[in-house]
Amino acid sequence: MTATSKGRGFQGGVRRHNFAGGPKTHGQSDRHRAPGSIGSGTTPGRVYKGTRMAGHMGSERTTIMNLEIVARNEEKGVLFVAGSVPGPVGALMRIRRSRKGSK
Repeated sequence: MTATSKGRGFQGGVRRHNFAGGPKTHGQSDRHRAPGSIGSGTTPGRVYKGTRMAGHMGSERTTIMNLEIVARNEEKGVLFVAGSVPGPVGALMRIRRSRKGSK
């Protein structure tokens, strides 16, 4: 089942990438949810591409595999699926047989 996931806007590193955050004590006053170091010093003198940082989260194409169709109502055109599906309530979904291990 493929759909567009719920958009979550601009999120920090803790929520977006599960960063641990800094210590709550020992003199820390404002770095509790900061990412910490993002790279080396003089060498290479830049931040590597792909470094996990804060940014936009969600609103991307997501596929959930191995969902089971429990029932269907052909009069209303509704399928009942066991498990969680991507996207908000009422979102448009694409259902197809998986290519990985399809029977």
